[in-house]
Amino acid sequence: MSDFIKVKGARVNNLKNIDLEIPLNKFIVVSGLSGSGKSSLVFDLIYAESQRRYVESLSSYARQFVGMMDKPDVDLVEGLIPAISIDQKSVSNNPRSTVGTITEIYDYLRLLYSRLGVPHCAHCGSKMQRAASRDGKRTKKEDQRIFCPKCGHERLPFKPIDFSFNSGQGACSTCGGLGYKLEVDPDSVLNLNLSIPQGAIKPWLHYNFDNQKKLADEMEKMFIKYKFSFNLPLKEIGKKGVSLILNGDSVFPGVIEGLNQKYQETDSNYIRQKIGQYMKMMPCPSCAGKRLNNDSLSVKFKDFNISDLSDKNIDELNVFFSQLMKEQSNKQNEDLVLSSIAKEILIRTENIKKVGLPYLSTSRSATTLSGGESQRLRLSHQISSNLVGLLYVLDEPSIGLHPKDNENLISILKKLKAKGNSIIVVEHDSKMIMSADYLLDIGPRAGEHGGELIFSGDIKKMRNCKNSLTADYLFGRKKIETPDSYRKGSDKFLKIIGANENNLKNIDISIPLEKLVAITGVSGSGKSTLIIDILAKALNRKFYRSKDNPGEHKAILGSEWIDKIIDIDQSPIGRTPRSNLATYTGIFSHIRDEFASLDDAKKKFFKPAHFSFNLNGGRCEKCQGDGLIKIEMQFLPDIYVKCDSCDGKRYKKEILDIKLKNKNIFEVLDMTVEESLKFFAYNKNLYNKLKVLDDIGLAYVRLGQSATTLSGGESQRIKLAFELSRPSTGKTLYILDEPTTGLHFDDVKNLLKVLNALVDKGNTVVVIEHNLDVIKSSDWVIDLGPDGGDEGGKLVACGTPVDIIKAKKGYTGKYLKEVFNK
Repeated sequence: MSDFIKVKGARVNNLKNIDLEIPLNKFIVVSGLSGSGKSSLVFDLIYAESQRRYVESLSSYARQFVGMMDKPDVDLVEGLIPAISIDQKSVSNNPRSTVGTITEIYDYLRLLYSRLGVPHCAHCGSKMQRAASRDGKRTKKEDQRIFCPKCGHERLPFKPIDFSFNSGQGACSTCGGLGYKLEVDPDSVLNLNLSIPQGAIKPWLHYNFDNQKKLADEMEKMFIKYKFSFNLPLKEIGKKGVSLILNGDSVFPGVIEGLNQKYQETDSNYIRQKIGQYMKMMPCPSCAGKRLNNDSLSVKFKDFNISDLSDKNIDELNVFFSQLMKEQSNKQNEDLVLSSIAKEILIRTENIKKVGLPYLSTSRSATTLSGGESQRLRLSHQISSNLVGLLYVLDEPSIGLHPKDNENLISILKKLKAKGNSIIVVEHDSKMIMSADYLLDIGPRAGEHGGELIFSGDIKKMRNCKNSLTADYLFGRKKIETPDSYRKGSDKFLKIIGANENNLKNIDISIPLEKLVAITGVSGSGKSTLIIDILAKALNRKFYRSKDNPGEHKAILGSEWIDKIIDIDQSPIGRTPRSNLATYTGIFSHIRDEFASLDDAKKKFFKPAHFSFNLNGGRCEKCQGDGLIKIEMQFLPDIYVKCDSCDGKRYKKEILDIKLKNKNIFEVLDMTVEESLKFFAYNKNLYNKLKVLDDIGLAYVRLGQSATTLSGGESQRIKLAFELSRPSTGKTLYILDEPTTGLHFDDVKNLLKVLNALVDKGNTVVVIEHNLDVIKSSDWVIDLGPDGGDEGGKLVACGTPVDIIKAKKGYTGKYLKEVFNK
């Protein structure tokens, strides 16, 4: 077996026909500017080729179920070993998947409760006993049953499947094991300022359901019964009247029941969609969100049911089973079943803690995890699996980690390597880069100016590499300067009083306005809860009447000093391939206008709409503007092939014949932001929008690049660019969650210029951030902690970065001091 993976003639995406050797059984970091070609090399070439070869090794029968993969554009790849990709995009959308099911912790809890749990009666709470036959003779069937001596409730002994919320035996019958039900939201269905005839019941006003007339007649009878006026605004008939309208009585079933019933009974997707606008997820009334039936929840171990243990965070679960192991070691007759289960659970909780996720509970839904959390959770699972001889490829695993947690992550990656595996990490973090056994630096710039192998080898030898931006920042030839002074700002503050959601400890926080403010702290310390769940949701409700309920707090003071809040997260800018950078930012409208203004377009009476692939007229009708045709394979997965009518170009031939500076609409959308800047230099409005995208490090992204292929960090920066291109009031609060995600040192430098420009206009920018260069450049730092989970949620220190260092509290000041001393 070769000691290297040899790559020759790599031309995937922007890679420039490069040759390289990657040593096996090493911890390798791939660095470079955003868009330089790192992911193209690691994921689109090495990992993709490994997957393709695996599929090729399957039988022809098996291959028809998984489909064939295209060969990456490369001359030769030798020495490749089986690869596992742990990226940020594979966040589970399955509501039945939890932290416990992903890591197998819940599987061991189910085994624990089936073997060692004490059954209690679901009806009266008494301990259940094994049944005996009436005539004193025990049969095999009777021997299997347990019963309650008090009320006589009887059932079969519990098995592991009885504690699975994904099985009929264990799941709550009301919610089917989901823990929630879609119910009508009482706050959204009524307009209290109107009377019933004026349209106070919103769903009835906009949509005519077939049982609506009958319900209206019943409601009128109820009004007569209680002597309410049908013509008064609802706010004037009192709380009792509003409650009767919502919940009904013996005469009228109530608006909520009527809508719920219609939602359940209808076969119309249209009606379901319309009623769904007035519904929200509510905890299941039967299981209170615990997912299991009453019998399964009545089994106790150490006075906890399985849901109680699942609700504990990883740290608490680790302490619980550590104590059990300690108790077992002191016993003369050790319970081997308990010891074995506890040992397996402890292996997993220790690994999860090491990747910086001690604050997660095992019951937490996988759909609520961020990309970084999901990636590190799957990494911890791989470490627990003890597989060897594999190639692991990871995409920025340090995202979302405080420098303190990052050290643990590096050690766990090295532990995975020591087991006999090879690790390739795409990364921008300086400590991760400096810890690598081998470094590959791709560049020198992004997009068409990247794709070259700038350096490969030991990190110590990189110091002499003169054309590497990464080396320039690592060895101090370039750096993000520490500000000479910090803004004084104004004497205006946003104050969060009594923040008490999740692990926050009833804290009061003051955020100075007209400054760049960094919210810091270790993973799970309460940063997102404070800023996203409380502040952003409370202000969104005030300014935009959002339906999202803010987290527990007493008050938000000082909101009169701002007139707008813009919360820019890392969620996708669109869920379908039709969404892209150009459509989201409004650039596409300008481009269509440009094409429609051409003489050739006017002669054929083409309007801007003809140049949209989303509308009839100019798009290829065979593929509906997708460029691809879906072929339904009946019992096999659907496959997509390039449309033979437009050759994948989305438009009709007569539209593609219209040229702007010798490029048609498809070719223009295929240009990068950098190329577009030169192309549209004559159009001031379009140029300004493109310049903002270029300034925040998106020069390499193509205008028509599908939203589904963009990373969370790229999506966030596109949203930021869209907001920056709009007129500023100077009284806007911008909230950004880790805006440096996916950014090289040089990109971070440019991002800081953009954020500072916003503050200079009188706006306030609040960033939740771990990047020390951003923290040291902030005017004000609010540090939460000192640790994650129950050990966090307190205000550790606040002030300028210098104040945080002087406070000598928590972890942020310690690592910030290292940056200041460089």
